[in-house]
Amino acid sequence: MKIRLLLPALLLLRVTGFAQSGPPAEVMVVGCDHLNQIYKPDKPATDVLTPQGQQQISRFTAAIARFRPDMLVVEMLPEEQPRLDSLYALYRQDKLDLAALPGGRSEVYQVAFRLGKQLQLPRIYCSNAPGGTSQGILRTGQNIEVYQQAGAELSKVAGTKRAALEDGSLPLHSYLAALNQPEIYNLVYRLRYVTPARVTNGRFTNPDAAVDTAFVDPRYIGAELISVFKNRDYKIYSNIVTQAMPVRPKRVLALFGAAHIGSLQSIFASDPEFRVVEARKYLRK
Repeated sequence: MKIRLLLPALLLLRVTGFAQSGPPAEVMVVGCDHLNQIYKPDKPATDVLTPQGQQQISRFTAAIARFRPDMLVVEMLPEEQPRLDSLYALYRQDKLDLAALPGGRSEVYQVAFRLGKQLQLPRIYCSNAPGGTSQGILRTGQNIEVYQQAGAELSKVAGTKRAALEDGSLPLHSYLAALNQPEIYNLVYRLRYVTPARVTNGRFTNPDAAVDTAFVDPRYIGAELISVFKNRDYKIYSNIVTQAMPVRPKRVLALFGAAHIGSLQSIFASDPEFRVVEARKYLRK
């Protein structure tokens, strides 16, 4: 009888890539707006390359560095790994001028490179996955007004924060810290992964190539949209856990767009090999 009871546990240990006897790895998903996209030439407070912007990014990086990750993953596709490795090597040798680098304002360079060098991490992992789509392709269907109201609520909250950043009344560090608070990222989570399920009997408007309309059931149009978003997040999760298997990290920091926070946290929360740590523990409003 004891032998029979042990077999499932042994099989589970073989199937999973991690040792069941050790403590779970901690994972912290840090949300960050895409800093290249929020930059506006006529809004100096949005420019991370100014002395003030560099000070704000340094403060943000110092805060999340207290998590002490030994593995750092970013929102770049795995096929971009060789180029990222090359740039990161130059950065660690103080041979890379981010101000002269195309896209040098990106959070990958401004936050991840800075953090990786500070913690002496040998590599930064590209863990993004293709997919995803625009929330705006869902415009018709029964109960569409519920989805539109949720979108308007998020736009109002996020718009207020963005306007304060742009006029200089909200420092960049505080803006990024706000994105990692539950009252913000839960609004995003509900809009992308909960509320659309209430929309039925509709169609997508101008869907992009990421949406295979041949398999979309109009009766569940909102759920179909959720599946597109979630499909990408599960691929991101797959990239992270498979990259972690040979490394066996104790603490993983995932730097992704703020829209991914709630979803990735929920996925990792269901994996016994990981324990989710919320970034708000290190980022104050």
